[in-house]
Amino acid sequence: MIRERWIGDRAFYRKLLWLAVPIIVQNGITNLVGFLDNIMVGQLGTEPMSGVAIVNQLVFVFNLLVFGGFSGAGIFGAQFYGHGDMKGVRDTFRFKLIMGIIIIAAALTIFLTAGGSLIRLYLTSGESGNLEAAYTYGRQYLSVIVLEILPFTLVQVYVSTLRETGQTMVPMVSGLVAVFVNMTFNYILIFGKFGAPALGVRGAAAATVLARVVECAIVVAWTHRHREKNAFIIGAYKSLRLPGTLAADIIKKGAPLLVNEFLWSAGVAMANQCFSVRGFSVVAAVNIASTIGNLFNVIFIAMGDAVAILVGQLLGASQFEQAKDTARKVIVFSVFCTMITSLIMLLVAPFFPQAYNTSGEVRHLASRMIQITACLMPLEAFLHAAYFTIRSGGRTIITFFFDSAYSWCVVIPVLYSVVHFTALPILPTYLVYFLVMDGVKSIVGYILLKKGIWIRNIVV
Repeated sequence: MIRERWIGDRAFYRKLLWLAVPIIVQNGITNLVGFLDNIMVGQLGTEPMSGVAIVNQLVFVFNLLVFGGFSGAGIFGAQFYGHGDMKGVRDTFRFKLIMGIIIIAAALTIFLTAGGSLIRLYLTSGESGNLEAAYTYGRQYLSVIVLEILPFTLVQVYVSTLRETGQTMVPMVSGLVAVFVNMTFNYILIFGKFGAPALGVRGAAAATVLARVVECAIVVAWTHRHREKNAFIIGAYKSLRLPGTLAADIIKKGAPLLVNEFLWSAGVAMANQCFSVRGFSVVAAVNIASTIGNLFNVIFIAMGDAVAILVGQLLGASQFEQAKDTARKVIVFSVFCTMITSLIMLLVAPFFPQAYNTSGEVRHLASRMIQITACLMPLEAFLHAAYFTIRSGGRTIITFFFDSAYSWCVVIPVLYSVVHFTALPILPTYLVYFLVMDGVKSIVGYILLKKGIWIRNIVV
């Protein structure tokens, strides 16, 4: 009975892994290259590494704004596909295109007019020479990385829709090609190899932009050349008009997700700004720890995508009991796999920071932060899967309060108070941040899953 309730059969895991493994591979390789990229920039020194890390925090907010802007349409897209309604999938694709144009315009305006001011928010403590150098490197990196905004957004329009229809292999392949391009040109352009100029942080940004363009070209070209597999793309560009009721429903469900992703990512950026108050070395250490964390969290991130797609399709087909059973088993599998990866992360934590050309203090802090992250990662795996399960049923207002509202009303005020009004050392502060962020949410997430309020079909 216990095994049947919590553990799936071979057919279940075959279907789950067929969907999740390409996402794991793509995210894993992407984060591995991000790690190598981080190390390459780290060879230039602490200031270039910190400047790039600060800008990447800002880019992270933009990335999640894109995901949030598409999430509402994605809920409908997965359920439309499960219901066999390809016109509905096509309409959600068009909605994403329109939303993408709006987000691109907003992001370019902010980065080009206020980018320097945003970078300075993170440079509040340390020697003036170090701070100015980090600011200069950050501005150099930002001046090039803004060019990735268009191809990144367009590829997410296509990739998200392909995944909602069960097509995960092509996004994986395009991602692998992109990271190979990124890694190769990072080496060439950062250090000036094979006769190329040594562009430093500008070279790192240029390599990322080139990789995004290549990834976008592969995905878009494949989708249009294989219309028999991607019926949603047929006639998708004949018009960008949408059924009024569907657009209203997507906005109603999607607006909380858009606001949530923006506020949540802004909350992470704000948390890192709070950490920066404790010194310039903390900025570098947090950057290293978060980079390593991203390398090891690929499994539970992919399981979140998988549970959203699988459960969304089942809800769209009104197979409610199977949706509930699938969500439970995917969550258990995600936590179990994450326990294994977090143990590995815990064991190798002392060795990763040694690859960076930085001070002993930064390496020590980064190593301890990695260990703290590893210990709490299984809890994050549960929260991630719970969030996407609840969201798959269109309960977006609930996920908003569950995620970003809690972060800004509880987590950020607690962290701000600790760093500004107490003398608590940075490592206990880092631990308090994660405990406050994940502890209460885990209890609430479990209750929401248990109640089953997310189990509903929103496309009929």
